[in-house]
Amino acid sequence: MEPSQQVNPKKLFVGNLSYTTDEAMLRDAFAAFGEVIDVKIVTDYGTGRSKGFAFVEFSEEPMAQAAIEGLNEKEVDGRTIFVKVAQPKQPRTDRGGDRGGDRRFSNDRRPSRGGSSFGGGRSGGGNRDDRSY
Repeated sequence: MEPSQQVNPKKLFVGNLSYTTDEAMLRDAFAAFGEVIDVKIVTDYGTGRSKGFAFVEFSEEPMAQAAIEGLNEKEVDGRTIFVKVAQPKQPRTDRGGDRGGDRRFSNDRRPSRGGSSFGGGRSGGGNRDDRSY
């Protein structure tokens, strides 16, 4: 395992957060257990809205362990959160293949087998001599 892929026992994963919880609120909740050196609520890139989880890092491992014992399955900002040691990000292996979905709404402009997906009211692929639309 590479050094960057090792578990850091001072860094905690905090899940099931309320979307209204902010970093200051989280820092205050965890500061009761020791010196918090970093708080990061993960947000959606497009909307900026919280994804409902965060990472909190302590200066010392015993403080992090105390926070797990003290806050796991406790209520913060109206939600029962869960707290555990953060695991390193794993490389994704699922990088291809068919993901399914409705092909009618893809960027592929070729008509599907059942006819044109761009309206016009004709069915069966349409024929120029078929003026029944």
